[in-house]
Amino acid sequence: MSKLLKIDIFTDVVCPWCLVGSARLDQAIARLPGQIDVEIENHPYFLDPNTPPEGVDVHEMLREKYGRDPAEMYARVESEAAKVGIVLDLSKQTRRYSTAKAHTLIRLSKPNGNQHEVDQAVTAAHLLQHLSVNDDNVLSDIAVAHGWDRGDALDAINDEHELEITAQLAASAAEQGIRGVPFFVFGGKYALSGAQPDEVFVQALDKILSEL
Repeated sequence: MSKLLKIDIFTDVVCPWCLVGSARLDQAIARLPGQIDVEIENHPYFLDPNTPPEGVDVHEMLREKYGRDPAEMYARVESEAAKVGIVLDLSKQTRRYSTAKAHTLIRLSKPNGNQHEVDQAVTAAHLLQHLSVNDDNVLSDIAVAHGWDRGDALDAINDEHELEITAQLAASAAEQGIRGVPFFVFGGKYALSGAQPDEVFVQALDKILSEL
């Protein structure tokens, strides 16, 4: 008889450490025995809820915030990404965009059973393809590739009610104490913050599976 493991993931699609952390989790899940069924649910989180639709110059923003060359910060995450087989060059994505539409598409993809895949595709569009994840065409292309009707996708990401739900969920995550992403919750019991080393994900999975 198979066991079901639920994993909740809080990320923002413009967060490079989220890309690395999700990849490490996926690799740990791939090593699980066949009788384990894993259900992943992605939840919205806004690194900056005040990001304007046109985005901000992320290099300049980091330089002003930390007082040093962003390339120094990029080098570490790029190195960690390489360890999981991801070629990441953050110098090529010059802007950080509002992610409200992106998270709305991801959230509403849950009934289709491929929410995690949509999240990964949107994250890759921003960080690896250097596209705007606030652009209707970019998001609708991803949606269509994952089974959406283009018109339905465009309606969804421009629906003020759905966008407000997404914003409320992102705010709620912050209010519950999540101060940074990626953030993982295993089986509703154990939380893990950050793009931890591979072995930490393996240990977390072993711990929760021993209790199922």
